Amino acid sequence: MPLTFGLKTTPMHVSYAEILRVWQEADEIPQFRDAWLWDHFLPLAGPKDGQVLEGWTLLTALAAQTSRLRLGLLVTSNRVRQPAVLGKIASTLDVISNGRLVMGLGAGGTYQPPGAGGIAGENPAIAEYAAYGLTLVPPAEGLARLRETIEILRGMWGEEVFDYAGRYYSLEANRNEPKPIQRPGPPLLIGGWGDRMLRLVAEHADVWNIPGPPHNDLEFLADRLRMLDAQCAEVGRDPRSISRSVQVIVRYDDLPGTRSIVRRLAAMGFDHLVLSLPRPYPARVASLLATEIIDPVVQEIAPA
Repeated sequence: MPLTFGLKTTPMHVSYAEILRVWQEADEIPQFRDAWLWDHFLPLAGPKDGQVLEGWTLLTALAAQTSRLRLGLLVTSNRVRQPAVLGKIASTLDVISNGRLVMGLGAGGTYQPPGAGGIAGENPAIAEYAAYGLTLVPPAEGLARLRETIEILRGMWGEEVFDYAGRYYSLEANRNEPKPIQRPGPPLLIGGWGDRMLRLVAEHADVWNIPGPPHNDLEFLADRLRMLDAQCAEVGRDPRSISRSVQVIVRYDDLPGTRSIVRRLAAMGFDHLVLSLPRPYPARVASLLATEIIDPVVQEIAPA
Protein backbone atom coordinates (compact mmCIF):
# COMPACT_ATOMS: atom_id res chain seq x y z
CA MET A 1 0.00 0.00 0.00
CA PRO A 2 1.19 3.57 -0.56
CA LEU A 3 2.66 5.37 2.44
CA THR A 4 0.13 7.76 3.98
CA PHE A 5 0.15 10.11 6.95
CA GLY A 6 -2.29 11.41 9.52
CA LEU A 7 -2.13 13.58 12.60
CA LYS A 8 -3.65 13.16 16.04
CA THR A 9 -4.71 15.92 18.41
CA THR A 10 -5.33 14.43 21.84
CA PRO A 11 -8.13 16.58 23.31
CA MET A 12 -6.56 16.81 26.79
CA HIS A 13 -5.52 20.12 28.40
CA VAL A 14 -6.14 21.88 25.09
CA SER A 15 -8.98 24.06 23.84
CA TYR A 16 -11.44 23.40 21.06
CA ALA A 17 -10.17 26.49 19.24
CA GLU A 18 -6.63 25.12 19.18
CA ILE A 19 -7.71 21.72 17.87
CA LEU A 20 -9.88 23.35 15.22
CA ARG A 21 -6.95 25.53 14.13
CA VAL A 22 -4.73 22.49 13.55
CA TRP A 23 -7.42 20.48 11.75
CA GLN A 24 -8.36 23.29 9.41
CA GLU A 25 -4.72 23.84 8.57
CA ALA A 26 -4.18 20.12 7.91
CA ASP A 27 -7.32 20.06 5.77
CA GLU A 28 -5.46 22.30 3.31
CA ILE A 29 -2.27 20.20 3.27
CA PRO A 30 -2.51 17.17 0.97
CA GLN A 31 0.32 15.32 2.71
CA PHE A 32 -2.15 14.56 5.52
CA ARG A 33 -4.77 12.02 4.54
CA ASP A 34 -6.57 11.92 7.88
CA ALA A 35 -6.87 13.37 11.38
CA TRP A 36 -7.70 11.67 14.69
CA LEU A 37 -8.94 12.18 18.24
CA TRP A 38 -9.20 9.78 21.19
CA ASP A 39 -12.00 8.46 23.44
CA HIS A 40 -11.30 9.35 27.08
CA PHE A 41 -13.14 11.44 29.66
CA LEU A 42 -10.34 12.25 32.11
CA PRO A 43 -6.75 13.37 31.50
CA LEU A 44 -4.29 10.50 31.34
CA ALA A 45 -1.39 12.86 32.11
CA GLY A 46 -0.92 16.24 33.72
CA PRO A 47 -3.35 17.91 36.15
CA LYS A 48 -6.30 15.71 37.01
CA ASP A 49 -8.72 18.63 36.74
CA GLY A 50 -7.71 19.46 33.16
CA GLN A 51 -10.32 19.76 30.44
CA VAL A 52 -11.07 16.84 28.13
CA LEU A 53 -13.53 17.16 25.24
CA GLU A 54 -15.76 14.18 24.41
CA GLY A 55 -14.47 12.46 21.29
CA TRP A 56 -17.50 11.82 19.08
CA THR A 57 -19.08 15.21 19.80
CA LEU A 58 -15.80 16.93 18.97
CA LEU A 59 -15.31 14.78 15.87
CA THR A 60 -18.72 15.80 14.55
CA ALA A 61 -17.94 19.49 15.03
CA LEU A 62 -14.61 19.10 13.23
CA ALA A 63 -16.23 17.11 10.42
CA ALA A 64 -18.61 20.00 9.81
CA GLN A 65 -15.70 22.46 9.57
CA THR A 66 -13.36 20.48 7.31
CA SER A 67 -13.91 19.20 3.80
CA ARG A 68 -11.15 16.78 2.80
CA LEU A 69 -9.56 14.95 5.72
CA ARG A 70 -10.70 11.48 6.57
CA LEU A 71 -11.33 11.35 10.30
CA GLY A 72 -11.97 9.14 13.28
CA LEU A 73 -11.06 8.18 16.85
CA LEU A 74 -7.94 6.25 17.78
CA VAL A 75 -9.82 4.41 19.09
CA THR A 76 -13.44 4.31 20.21
CA SER A 77 -13.90 2.46 23.48
CA ASN A 78 -16.36 -0.36 23.02
CA ARG A 79 -17.24 -0.14 26.73
CA VAL A 80 -18.76 3.34 26.60
CA ARG A 81 -21.68 3.22 24.15
CA GLN A 82 -24.12 0.48 23.25
CA PRO A 83 -23.19 -0.92 19.82
CA ALA A 84 -26.35 0.14 18.00
CA VAL A 85 -26.17 3.64 19.53
CA LEU A 86 -22.57 3.85 18.33
CA GLY A 87 -23.68 2.66 14.91
CA LYS A 88 -26.28 5.43 14.74
CA ILE A 89 -23.71 8.04 15.81
CA ALA A 90 -21.26 6.81 13.18
CA SER A 91 -23.91 6.76 10.46
CA THR A 92 -24.85 10.35 11.26
CA LEU A 93 -21.23 11.50 11.25
CA ASP A 94 -20.54 9.79 7.93
CA VAL A 95 -23.44 11.74 6.45
CA ILE A 96 -22.27 15.03 7.98
CA SER A 97 -18.71 14.47 6.73
CA ASN A 98 -19.87 13.39 3.25
CA GLY A 99 -18.38 9.93 3.62
CA ARG A 100 -15.07 10.64 5.37
CA LEU A 101 -15.40 8.58 8.57
CA VAL A 102 -13.00 5.79 9.48
CA MET A 103 -14.57 3.63 12.19
CA GLY A 104 -11.83 3.20 14.78
CA LEU A 105 -12.64 0.58 17.43
CA GLY A 106 -10.93 -0.93 20.45
CA ALA A 107 -12.02 -3.21 23.27
CA GLY A 108 -12.05 -0.32 25.74
CA GLY A 109 -11.84 -0.65 29.50
CA THR A 110 -10.75 -4.10 30.52
CA TYR A 111 -9.28 -5.16 33.82
CA GLN A 112 -7.19 -8.17 34.74
CA PRO A 113 -7.44 -8.57 38.53
CA PRO A 114 -4.29 -9.07 40.62
CA GLY A 115 -3.12 -12.65 40.51
CA ALA A 116 -4.31 -13.09 36.92
CA GLY A 117 -1.58 -11.19 35.15
CA GLY A 118 -2.67 -7.63 35.95
CA ILE A 119 -1.74 -4.95 38.48
CA ALA A 120 -4.73 -2.93 39.62
CA GLY A 121 -2.90 0.30 40.33
CA GLU A 122 -1.39 0.56 36.87
CA ASN A 123 -4.65 0.68 34.92
CA PRO A 124 -5.77 4.30 34.32
CA ALA A 125 -9.16 3.07 33.14
CA ILE A 126 -10.10 2.12 36.71
CA ALA A 127 -10.45 5.71 37.91
CA GLU A 128 -11.88 6.95 34.63
CA TYR A 129 -14.59 4.33 34.44
CA ALA A 130 -15.47 4.72 38.12
CA ALA A 131 -15.83 8.47 37.64
CA TYR A 132 -18.33 8.02 34.80
CA GLY A 133 -20.25 5.01 36.10
CA LEU A 134 -18.80 2.64 33.51
CA THR A 135 -17.86 -0.97 34.12
CA LEU A 136 -14.61 -2.77 33.38
CA VAL A 137 -14.69 -6.34 32.12
CA PRO A 138 -12.05 -9.07 31.79
CA PRO A 139 -10.05 -8.96 28.53
CA ALA A 140 -11.67 -12.06 27.06
CA GLU A 141 -15.12 -10.59 27.59
CA GLY A 142 -14.02 -7.24 26.20
CA LEU A 143 -12.84 -8.95 23.02
CA ALA A 144 -16.04 -10.98 22.70
CA ARG A 145 -18.12 -7.83 23.11
CA LEU A 146 -16.04 -6.08 20.46
CA ARG A 147 -16.67 -8.94 18.05
CA GLU A 148 -20.42 -8.58 18.57
CA THR A 149 -20.20 -4.82 18.07
CA ILE A 150 -18.54 -5.33 14.69
CA GLU A 151 -21.32 -7.71 13.66
CA ILE A 152 -23.97 -5.22 14.80
CA LEU A 153 -22.40 -2.26 13.02
CA ARG A 154 -22.17 -4.10 9.73
CA GLY A 155 -25.68 -5.45 10.06
CA MET A 156 -27.38 -2.15 10.84
CA TRP A 157 -25.33 -0.33 8.20
CA GLY A 158 -26.33 -2.83 5.53
CA GLU A 159 -29.79 -4.19 6.28
CA GLU A 160 -33.10 -2.35 6.17
CA VAL A 161 -34.40 -4.15 9.26
CA PHE A 162 -31.85 -5.87 11.46
CA ASP A 163 -32.28 -8.34 14.32
CA TYR A 164 -29.40 -9.55 16.42
CA ALA A 165 -29.12 -12.06 19.25
CA GLY A 166 -25.65 -12.34 20.75
CA ARG A 167 -24.30 -13.32 24.13
CA TYR A 168 -23.95 -9.72 25.29
CA TYR A 169 -26.13 -7.64 22.97
CA SER A 170 -29.47 -8.07 21.25
CA LEU A 171 -31.51 -5.97 18.84
CA GLU A 172 -35.09 -6.34 17.65
CA ALA A 173 -36.21 -4.69 14.41
CA ASN A 174 -33.40 -2.18 14.29
CA ARG A 175 -33.93 0.42 11.57
CA ASN A 176 -31.01 2.71 10.88
CA GLU A 177 -31.69 5.59 8.51
CA PRO A 178 -29.96 7.30 6.98
CA LYS A 179 -27.35 4.71 6.21
CA PRO A 180 -23.70 5.79 6.03
CA ILE A 181 -22.72 7.37 2.74
CA GLN A 182 -19.84 4.92 2.41
CA ARG A 183 -21.09 1.54 1.30
CA PRO A 184 -21.23 -1.03 2.73
CA GLY A 185 -20.01 1.18 5.59
CA PRO A 186 -17.05 3.22 6.82
CA PRO A 187 -13.70 1.41 6.76
CA LEU A 188 -13.07 -0.48 9.99
CA LEU A 189 -9.91 0.26 11.96
CA ILE A 190 -9.17 -1.95 14.97
CA GLY A 191 -6.59 -0.89 17.54
CA GLY A 192 -4.68 -3.27 19.79
CA TRP A 193 -1.77 -5.67 19.92
CA GLY A 194 -2.61 -8.90 21.76
CA ASP A 195 -2.67 -12.19 19.87
CA ARG A 196 -6.45 -12.55 20.18
CA MET A 197 -6.99 -8.97 19.09
CA LEU A 198 -4.79 -9.52 16.04
CA ARG A 199 -6.93 -12.52 15.16
CA LEU A 200 -9.96 -10.21 15.15
CA VAL A 201 -8.02 -7.77 12.98
CA ALA A 202 -7.20 -10.53 10.51
CA GLU A 203 -10.85 -11.54 10.33
CA HIS A 204 -12.53 -8.13 10.09
CA ALA A 205 -10.35 -5.02 9.86
CA ASP A 206 -9.47 -2.83 6.92
CA VAL A 207 -6.83 -1.08 9.04
CA TRP A 208 -4.84 -2.18 12.09
CA ASN A 209 -3.48 0.49 14.45
CA ILE A 210 -1.01 0.22 17.29
CA PRO A 211 0.43 2.91 19.58
CA GLY A 212 3.95 4.02 18.76
CA PRO A 213 7.16 2.47 20.00
CA PRO A 214 7.54 2.83 23.78
CA HIS A 215 11.17 3.70 24.45
CA ASN A 216 11.86 3.03 20.77
CA ASP A 217 10.97 -0.65 21.21
CA LEU A 218 10.79 -1.37 17.52
CA GLU A 219 11.32 -5.09 18.04
CA PHE A 220 7.96 -5.33 19.81
CA LEU A 221 6.29 -3.74 16.80
CA ALA A 222 8.15 -6.06 14.44
CA ASP A 223 6.91 -9.02 16.47
CA ARG A 224 3.33 -7.77 16.24
CA LEU A 225 3.66 -7.37 12.46
CA ARG A 226 4.77 -10.99 12.23
CA MET A 227 1.90 -12.10 14.45
CA LEU A 228 -0.63 -10.31 12.25
CA ASP A 229 0.81 -12.06 9.19
CA ALA A 230 0.47 -15.40 11.01
CA GLN A 231 -3.13 -14.69 11.98
CA CYS A 232 -3.94 -13.74 8.39
CA ALA A 233 -2.46 -17.01 7.20
CA GLU A 234 -4.63 -18.96 9.64
CA VAL A 235 -7.85 -17.33 8.44
CA GLY A 236 -6.84 -17.42 4.76
CA ARG A 237 -6.58 -13.67 4.24
CA ASP A 238 -3.98 -11.82 2.20
CA PRO A 239 -2.05 -9.79 4.80
CA ARG A 240 -1.45 -7.11 2.18
CA SER A 241 -5.17 -6.31 2.25
CA ILE A 242 -4.84 -4.80 5.76
CA SER A 243 -3.30 -1.37 6.17
CA ARG A 244 -0.80 -1.24 9.07
CA SER A 245 -1.05 2.00 11.05
CA VAL A 246 1.17 3.19 13.89
CA GLN A 247 1.19 6.29 16.07
CA VAL A 248 4.34 8.34 16.59
CA ILE A 249 4.58 11.08 19.22
CA VAL A 250 6.22 14.11 17.65
CA ARG A 251 9.15 15.75 19.41
CA TYR A 252 9.14 19.39 18.43
CA ASP A 253 12.64 19.78 19.90
CA ASP A 254 13.97 16.85 17.86
CA LEU A 255 12.22 16.71 14.50
CA PRO A 256 15.17 14.84 12.91
CA GLY A 257 14.79 12.16 15.60
CA THR A 258 11.06 11.90 14.95
CA ARG A 259 11.76 11.71 11.23
CA SER A 260 14.25 8.88 11.84
CA ILE A 261 11.65 6.86 13.76
CA VAL A 262 9.06 7.43 11.03
CA ARG A 263 11.55 6.29 8.41
CA ARG A 264 12.34 3.11 10.35
CA LEU A 265 8.66 2.29 10.89
CA ALA A 266 7.94 2.71 7.19
CA ALA A 267 10.85 0.41 6.38
CA MET A 268 9.41 -2.20 8.77
CA GLY A 269 6.16 -2.35 6.82
CA PHE A 270 3.87 0.25 8.37
CA ASP A 271 2.10 2.07 5.54
CA HIS A 272 0.17 4.61 7.64
CA LEU A 273 1.96 6.88 10.11
CA VAL A 274 -0.09 9.01 12.52
CA LEU A 275 1.89 11.93 13.93
CA SER A 276 0.58 12.54 17.45
CA LEU A 277 0.95 16.17 18.51
CA PRO A 278 1.94 17.06 22.08
CA ARG A 279 0.46 20.21 23.53
CA PRO A 280 0.79 23.13 23.06
CA TYR A 281 0.58 23.10 19.28
CA PRO A 282 3.08 25.40 17.56
CA ALA A 283 1.88 27.87 14.96
CA ARG A 284 1.56 26.25 11.52
CA VAL A 285 2.38 22.87 13.03
CA ALA A 286 0.83 20.87 10.18
CA SER A 287 2.92 22.71 7.62
CA LEU A 288 6.01 22.19 9.78
CA LEU A 289 5.48 18.44 9.95
CA ALA A 290 4.74 18.16 6.24
CA THR A 291 7.99 19.95 5.42
CA GLU A 292 10.29 18.49 8.07
CA ILE A 293 8.99 14.91 8.38
CA ILE A 294 6.60 13.77 5.66
CA ASP A 295 8.25 15.18 2.54
CA PRO A 296 11.80 14.01 3.40
CA VAL A 297 10.63 10.49 4.31
CA VAL A 298 8.52 10.13 1.16
CA GLN A 299 11.41 11.33 -0.99
CA GLU A 300 13.82 8.90 0.66
CA ILE A 301 11.68 5.82 0.12
CA ALA A 302 10.30 6.76 -3.30
CA PRO A 303 11.35 4.26 -5.98
CA ALA A 304 14.10 5.49 -8.29
